[in-house]
Amino acid sequence: MANTNLVIDMVTRECQRIAHEKLTFIGTVDRQYDDSFQKPGAKIGSTLRIREPNQFTRRTGSRVMDVQDVTETADTLTVATQDGVDIRFHSQELAQDVEYLSKRYFEPAMSVLVSGIEGDMLAAVTKDVYNVAGTAGTVPADLAATGAARAKLNQYLAPKDGQRCVQMDSVAMGTLVNGLKGLFQDSTQIKEQYREGMVGRTAMADFYENERTWTVTNGADVVGAINQAAFVNGLTTLTVDGLTAAPVVGAVFTIADCYAVHPETKVAYSHLQQFTVTSSTTPTTTALSLDPPVRWTGAKQNIDAIPVDSAALTWVGSASTAYRQNLMYHKEAFTFVTGDLPLMDDAHKCVRRVQDNLSLRCWLGSDIRNDELLMRIDVLYGWKTLRPEWACRITS
Repeated sequence: MANTNLVIDMVTRECQRIAHEKLTFIGTVDRQYDDSFQKPGAKIGSTLRIREPNQFTRRTGSRVMDVQDVTETADTLTVATQDGVDIRFHSQELAQDVEYLSKRYFEPAMSVLVSGIEGDMLAAVTKDVYNVAGTAGTVPADLAATGAARAKLNQYLAPKDGQRCVQMDSVAMGTLVNGLKGLFQDSTQIKEQYREGMVGRTAMADFYENERTWTVTNGADVVGAINQAAFVNGLTTLTVDGLTAAPVVGAVFTIADCYAVHPETKVAYSHLQQFTVTSSTTPTTTALSLDPPVRWTGAKQNIDAIPVDSAALTWVGSASTAYRQNLMYHKEAFTFVTGDLPLMDDAHKCVRRVQDNLSLRCWLGSDIRNDELLMRIDVLYGWKTLRPEWACRITS
């Protein structure tokens, strides 16, 4: 081949570099690489089991022991989504060096791939987050909404270890920057703004500008009440009435007189516990699937009192109205996992590289009929919301 510089390993390395720079959201969450997919004889299927942390209640004083049963719980993460982008080169183009091909082909190709994956993940995980700060319909012009989101993360015990981030769309970011234009900017932070979308750090979080933040459009009715005579601790479905239209997945609501509690002391906060609608099938005009599960007792208690029949449901925002859902979160609220795709035995130019726990495979093959070289770039991945309480939406 005329171009001795264009080797598949260099191509793969270049694609990894571009992907790393463009991971505005995924680059800020927990990323794991699962090598079990490449182990000989491994038959793990497409799911991984993730152990959830145990929770306990406190015994006060020196009274008789109150031994608690430890029930190990686990969740599953599916690593079964394969996305990619495909490129065609002509022989004349292959005479160029890698930098030329990177600018013309690899960078726009990886931008499309990364943007699509990040957009899907942001939409999915934001729906899992039930805490909301800010005023629906009002673009934040100062740090009040961000401060409220920060407080929510603190109240739900998210670590204060410098690993908090905010993803915010350009309209909200522009409004916020204008409102804070008179504040001092630490010059040392300018050097850290190497990643696409990175804006700066304040309110204990790094700010990223991201047009892929999700927008929720409320259902046609946001007036309803509980219609349930009996309640079981830990319920995930509520019977309701008064709704003329089913709520949408990701819509957030509160239950009258059900206040959130401190995760450890169980002392009630001054705000009502918020819940998000979780299923596209269960939400009807008479039933709601919700998260977190409603618990008024036990180690996982999250409200201070049992709900009552006829308690009003109050939704964030108005009916049939769209609200941008920007996001503040701790890195470990979400995880993104990639697995190894196989290297084909009959492919001489099929390379897989792992960088920053992101596994990427590039595969080159020639088309003698058309004097072309075909390339496909693939990634096998999955994601999961591990700790929704360590994140908070900032509605706009």
